[in-house]
Amino acid sequence: MMLAVTRASGSYAVAGAVMALFGATVVFLAPARAALIDRFGPPRALVPLLSAYVLLLALLTAAVWRPGAPPVLLGTLTALAGACVPPLGPTMRAVWARLAQDDKALLQRAYSLDGVAEELLFVSGPLLVGVLVGAAAPAVGIVVGAALMVAGTAGFIRSPAVRAVRPAGSSPRRDSGGRRVLRRVGRPVVAAAAVGLALGVLDLLVVVFAERHHHGGASVAWVLAALSAGSAVGGMLNGAVNWRTPARTRLALLTACLGLALVGAGLAPGLGTLALVMAGAGFFVSPTLTTAYLIADAAVAPESRTQAGAWVNTAVNAGSTGGTAVAGALAGQLPVTVCFALTGGVVAVTAVLVMTKGARGRGALRSGTDREATPVA
Repeated sequence: MMLAVTRASGSYAVAGAVMALFGATVVFLAPARAALIDRFGPPRALVPLLSAYVLLLALLTAAVWRPGAPPVLLGTLTALAGACVPPLGPTMRAVWARLAQDDKALLQRAYSLDGVAEELLFVSGPLLVGVLVGAAAPAVGIVVGAALMVAGTAGFIRSPAVRAVRPAGSSPRRDSGGRRVLRRVGRPVVAAAAVGLALGVLDLLVVVFAERHHHGGASVAWVLAALSAGSAVGGMLNGAVNWRTPARTRLALLTACLGLALVGAGLAPGLGTLALVMAGAGFFVSPTLTTAYLIADAAVAPESRTQAGAWVNTAVNAGSTGGTAVAGALAGQLPVTVCFALTGGVVAVTAVLVMTKGARGRGALRSGTDREATPVA
């Protein structure tokens, strides 16, 4: 989408603003879309969202097919499209929680598999875009993305497990409102935001590090691939371990380890060493997010699971957006080592907050149990 908008507008500034609008509506309206899933059920909510999303992408494709599209039109279409993106990730995790019932080990493996699959998509997605751009106009990428969304959503809705999910209805529980759900999932949301912040900062700091060590742009891709590979390995190992440590403690420790790894990244003497350290940092990314989703799921009633997962997902994306903006402001003013250290320090402080936040409810959320326990936040 970025390439297509850039070609149509002829301006990187316009493309950046348009994609920022798209990202904002995707991220900040995710809990509202998830609330529709909880209230009406996946089939009844996903079909209208998918239909609107595909229609808007079709209009956007027509607008960007040739250069000269008005920026206002591009911004309007992308913002509306972002508002209608089907929340497949949070919905899928809610369905898995329903299938796993009280088997927390099984749910942990399912969430870990989800994290590994996302890392594979992050690696393979840009490769697919590169192939498409080399063979066709950038607008074709939007068409392919829409087709994949239709195929994935249709297959998901047709699943017996999804069709068996009962909607909460028009009279939800007292504790199922959006703000109440957010209060209950405060701890995992804070941790997820820290992970997102780290990922957003790293996207830019790796580029800065490579430039200051006189490496080309291709080397940056390898470093970021090492981060994703480490996350995938960490996710698989996390799913294979039968943890006895309480989920809250695991979340704090994993977040702290990520912060320390980021501090160490700034001390790397070269790009090869940085890639190794990034793989080590990535080792904690997927397990941290998996644990955050587990705690969020355990903190709310079954009819609010999609919203709980959406809040965690929103925190990751919002943190990433904010991290990129902060990194852009700091990278030109401070040494890259200091930028890495500051990022790691913020993540480490977040780990302390995660451990102490809601300490009054010490008996709650032990290993993801006691679903109706004291609110997390």
